[in-house]
Amino acid sequence: MKEITIGNRRIGSGHPPFIIAEMSGNHNKSLDRALELVKAAAKAGAHAFKIQTYTPETMTLNIHERDFMIPESNGLWKGKSLFELYKEAYTPWEWHGRIFDACRELGMIPFSTPFDETSLEFLETLGVACYKIASFENNDIPLLKKVASKGKPMIISTGMASLGEIEHAVNTITGAGCSEYILLKCTSSYPASPENSNLNTIPYLSVVFHCQVGLSDHTLGVGAAVASVALGSTVIEKHFTLNREDGGVDAAFSLEPGEFASLVRETDTAWRALGRVSIGPTKDEEKSLQFRRSIYVSKDIKAGEVLTGDNIKVIRPGYGLDPKYYDLLLGKQMKKDLPRGTPVSWELLL
Repeated sequence: MKEITIGNRRIGSGHPPFIIAEMSGNHNKSLDRALELVKAAAKAGAHAFKIQTYTPETMTLNIHERDFMIPESNGLWKGKSLFELYKEAYTPWEWHGRIFDACRELGMIPFSTPFDETSLEFLETLGVACYKIASFENNDIPLLKKVASKGKPMIISTGMASLGEIEHAVNTITGAGCSEYILLKCTSSYPASPENSNLNTIPYLSVVFHCQVGLSDHTLGVGAAVASVALGSTVIEKHFTLNREDGGVDAAFSLEPGEFASLVRETDTAWRALGRVSIGPTKDEEKSLQFRRSIYVSKDIKAGEVLTGDNIKVIRPGYGLDPKYYDLLLGKQMKKDLPRGTPVSWELLL
């Protein structure tokens, strides 16, 4: 699968997973907290730090009834209007430069999710390396065209989209000028359950769309993300907070710094453990071959005696003949004395 470069990092199966810390609304309306999140993400080993660029007015209408109210079935945000939620969660645009500069100083790649043309053009002035499309916008064809026209890599979450809708999105961006893109398997529930994560979709999407596929993970913990690496995930996005007890619109399904460090460490371990198809002893295993089983004299044998199950055994270590020759040896006459503990060899028989 084609490798993609974002900022100073190569992304693909030949490289460790690209780990993105998603701040979303976990700044809790404080720039100082946002900058603390940047520092903590960098310390935890995140490769990139993502925010979201919108205003409440670009997301929805300021209406507090009917269609614009979040259903009671939504445990996290129930009782709020969409406008109230986005007003609480949005990242002020005047913060973006400070946040992006802090990321770059700490070695992370900063980027964002634009939600309309005004946010896209604003992000262009900040020199972002790539763009993310959220699951709820993957059917916004006009937006996809505008983002793709910038010619930068795109990362697209596929939550809720049908196969046909994903195909439409891919055809749209490739037709509009985007030649490098990564799809993210995503379950758009908050939090998502492991049972609804369906990670086996990752290799399926990769085959169908001939592209890299990663995971936008809303499950609790790091297990799903680590498992996704074994299925070919090259990018993992996970929400990040300083402390879930501090609250915030996304805090309940976000990782704290220690957990995020574990995510970076364990996904890297999973990737390195995949290796290649390898049969037979590795170089490091060669020194362990001596501890395999082989055939040894288990009782003193006098010249003229024959080998039986009573005087030879298959045991450790492995300096004697391979156990596959055991039946062949039975009944063979020895021409010399053999003390107990002698490894049986062809030289003793010939």
